[in-house]
Amino acid sequence: MEGNYQQMEPAAAAIGIVYFIFIVVFYIYFAICLMKIAKKTNTENGWFAWIPILNVFLMLMIAKKPLWWFILMFIPIVNIIISIIVWMAVAEARGKPSWIGILMIVPFVNIIIPGYLAFSQ
Repeated sequence: MEGNYQQMEPAAAAIGIVYFIFIVVFYIYFAICLMKIAKKTNTENGWFAWIPILNVFLMLMIAKKPLWWFILMFIPIVNIIISIIVWMAVAEARGKPSWIGILMIVPFVNIIIPGYLAFSQ
């Protein structure tokens, strides 16, 4: 029994490493996109995109929403609604239709939207 357990550990470690790399790559992508959006909207402190929690404040600044909305991000279900509203305002700040922010709740599309807002004209 113990032999089977030891054989499974390397596989679990490999899966964990791949998952960690995926998360790091996505975080870097998101930070680059958010920093680019901040630059294109002339929002100060674009480097906030690289620091957890501060990146939420940066999104609120880009969206021109009150910073106390950060507290609403901790309330279940309300955080989903607030996130949609913020992403809609970020899209508008970039001169795009606000409905693009709604797409952030669609899995896999939410990976494309920050890049679209950051790198489109």
